[in-house]
Amino acid sequence: MAVGVGTPVPAAAETVAVGTTRADAADDPEIWVDPSDPSRVVILGTDKQAGLYSYALDGAVLGFIPDGQLNNVDLRGAFPTPQGERVLVAASDRGRMGAALYLMHPSTFEIAAWGLVPLDLPEPYGLCVGRRGEDFLVFINSTDGQVRQLRVAAGPDGSVQAVEERRFAVPSQPEGCVVDDLRGRLYLGEEAAGVWLFDTAARGTAQGRIVAAAPSEMLQPDVEGLTLLHEPGGPSWLIASSQGDSAFAVFRADGPELEYRGRFSVVAANGVDAVTGADGVAALGGAVGAFAQGLVVMQDDADTQGEAPDTRREQQNFKLVDWAEVRRALGL
Repeated sequence: MAVGVGTPVPAAAETVAVGTTRADAADDPEIWVDPSDPSRVVILGTDKQAGLYSYALDGAVLGFIPDGQLNNVDLRGAFPTPQGERVLVAASDRGRMGAALYLMHPSTFEIAAWGLVPLDLPEPYGLCVGRRGEDFLVFINSTDGQVRQLRVAAGPDGSVQAVEERRFAVPSQPEGCVVDDLRGRLYLGEEAAGVWLFDTAARGTAQGRIVAAAPSEMLQPDVEGLTLLHEPGGPSWLIASSQGDSAFAVFRADGPELEYRGRFSVVAANGVDAVTGADGVAALGGAVGAFAQGLVVMQDDADTQGEAPDTRREQQNFKLVDWAEVRRALGL
């Protein structure tokens, strides 16, 4: 993969590379920040050959759960359990054919395996978590286009309670997805065709439509990671990985329709190499540690030491980008 063709945005930092080398391994990140203390931040990232990493904001490894073939990861805080509120973490599990669930303690950042929801999917692939009122939802898709919508809760004894609410599909392989809790929207990427929009209702047939097509000037297949960044008191932005040309498409997402606002690519800076062939992406608006306006984290298909260009897949990691730099570059 060549360095991307979008408007250049500098890399700010990077994580330690995942342990699996010379393979497609690092896949999808997610970010959690303490609502009462924005200096307390955890970045999660999957090694889809080995398990789940947690990182500090400086990229150092906080922990690792050797839990197999985890592909996509997502989370929601303030999840009620008999032991108090936890952060619900979910990951698609390609080895055990289901949704792997974890609970993170918001005070200690300790992540513990909670349970597995088996699914009748040929290969669980993409996954995202959302809320609908008091309900916590997990959407998980398969390489054949099927999607399962689950409602997840902790029972009186703390065990996993998962109920399938709906099932639907897109024509070909999907992966990345993200839920807009405020507006009851599910965005789902069909890798070769673009971004779909569905609602998150509990019942009824899901009637989706493509709201950003690929291939196009916006997206070059594969359409990979999807994330939403909500600016406190301001607009919401959908960011989509355009893996085919190592770029990221940005859409304003708080209106009735998506409004395409441009593309960016992450270039070498601050001793960090450029992002090529990006897969998963995560974003969070507002203060995230030293990132006063927000943070974007994305997978890098070929991580190298320093800023020297190298597109060999020797190792993979996750890059950090200041949202203020994206806003400035695209004139948002």
